[in-house]
Amino acid sequence: MKRTLITLILSSSLFAAAGACCAADNVDYPDGYRSWTHIKTMTLHKGHPLENPFLGIHHVYGNELAVQGTKSGQFDDGAVLVFDLLEYETQDNASTEGDRVLVGVMLKDSDKYSSTGGWGFEGFAGNSRTERLVNDGGQSCFACHASQKDNDYVFTHWRE
Repeated sequence: MKRTLITLILSSSLFAAAGACCAADNVDYPDGYRSWTHIKTMTLHKGHPLENPFLGIHHVYGNELAVQGTKSGQFDDGAVLVFDLLEYETQDNASTEGDRVLVGVMLKDSDKYSSTGGWGFEGFAGNSRTERLVNDGGQSCFACHASQKDNDYVFTHWRE
């Protein structure tokens, strides 16, 4: 029931604001992304403006082109960023990973995704590699990412 509720919330609300793609231009599930470079982790707690639906632990991974882009602020076509969102459990003053909520993907292809800043957006529910969460061609994701135009529409930065 909890998983169904989360999926419904994600499907109807923010993947109006987080990550997707239209049927003709789907972004594929990024097999093997956990072996890519881990770029950053953050946790959104209750009370954060994006708590619904992004409450949890956020791990961001990138392929080699994405790592170069996070360092320079400009991403070449073929760069892929993955946002792995997990529930968190807190006990004894420590937080640990819980169940996966979603896998969000950004794929840089300047021609194919010209209407969304050169980025294709997609989200996959929980551990599914096929259940897509957004169906608006990434427009709602891009609306949020537009605030990061000076960093090629990417929130993540490289930390030395």
